[in-house]
Amino acid sequence: MRLKKLEREQVRMKYGGRCAYCGIELGDRWHADHMQSVRRGTSHRWEGKAERPQNHNLDNMMPACVPCNLSKSQMPLEEWRTYLVGHVKSLNLYHPIYRLAKAYGLIVETLAPVVFYFEKVESL
Repeated sequence: MRLKKLEREQVRMKYGGRCAYCGIELGDRWHADHMQSVRRGTSHRWEGKAERPQNHNLDNMMPACVPCNLSKSQMPLEEWRTYLVGHVKSLNLYHPIYRLAKAYGLIVETLAPVVFYFEKVESL
């Protein structure tokens, strides 16, 4: 189920060489993410039979930076969006240096909704 070189390049250029989620410019190391996961039974990415093999198609592939793809894992987009918002609460509860930086005005929480790069691009 690996992508051919040309297919991989098509996925990379889907959003102008940028991560579909955060918008950062992709370097040499990036992942082709299944927006709707194929869900494998094990943690290793090529082991186990895919539960949803129909999701392995170019239309469902998104170019992703490594941090975004690892964070998203097999989550549906809305679940991941909620997960990301939850990080702010976690930072406030468990990270004193974050609270200190916020107290000194170095960090300003906007409470803005999480809007992925591909959503911004497609709404233009």
